[in-house]
Amino acid sequence: MEQEQAKQNPIQVAGRLFGALEYLAEAGASPLADVAEHLELNKSTTHRVLASLQFMGYVRQDAATGRYEDTFRLVDLAEKVTAKVDVIRTVRPVLEQLMMKTGETIHFVRLEDADIVYIDKVESDRNNVRMVSRIGSRIPFYRSAVGKALAAEMTADEVRRLWDQCTIERKTPYTITNFEDFQESLEEIRRKGYALDNEENETGVRCIGASLSISDRPEYAFSISVPITRMDNDRIRDLSGDVLRARETINSLFRSE
Repeated sequence: MEQEQAKQNPIQVAGRLFGALEYLAEAGASPLADVAEHLELNKSTTHRVLASLQFMGYVRQDAATGRYEDTFRLVDLAEKVTAKVDVIRTVRPVLEQLMMKTGETIHFVRLEDADIVYIDKVESDRNNVRMVSRIGSRIPFYRSAVGKALAAEMTADEVRRLWDQCTIERKTPYTITNFEDFQESLEEIRRKGYALDNEENETGVRCIGASLSISDRPEYAFSISVPITRMDNDRIRDLSGDVLRARETINSLFRSE
């Protein structure tokens, strides 16, 4: 378990239920033994966990194979949560325009604890390269352009607290793992107004991100994600201008509300 999840769940069974759901969502249809191994439980206890989820309609068991899988009830829940996020509806038209202008995939994120959570994605309609990110997935703030852009809006103490919540790991050869180096990168972001993920989370992908001033604290940001084969330094300069203009457009929408 990562450092930010190290505290014991006050309701143990809840951890088991959601652990099973998350595993099935990631692994797909799985036999009882695989779920038990992931949860580090015996098969009888795991069977009770899955039976409870099945009773509530969140899991189904294939009669032919005996494998368990998530149902679309989770999708229904996700859609209800997303429908409440008015900010997505306001921001999306601008992100769609940005995608049309640049031809690249755009991500819209929210900071939750020390993680960046993808809450919307506008996939490029002009190329065959698909980004591995998906709505609802999360990554630690320190190795993303959007996370660094948000951190640049915080005080040194706030950034330190976020950093200490993470298990710092070198995901790629370019990941920043030293706090002093990370602080220096934030100073550059403050000067430029945008952040660059230079293959720090995924080898072969560069991202340009900017924070948004649409709540009373650094919370939302967006980025352009581009394969490095199409992202040399000249294009970074061009796309950074597009990002800064989109940021101003989005911020103005919320100032007028």
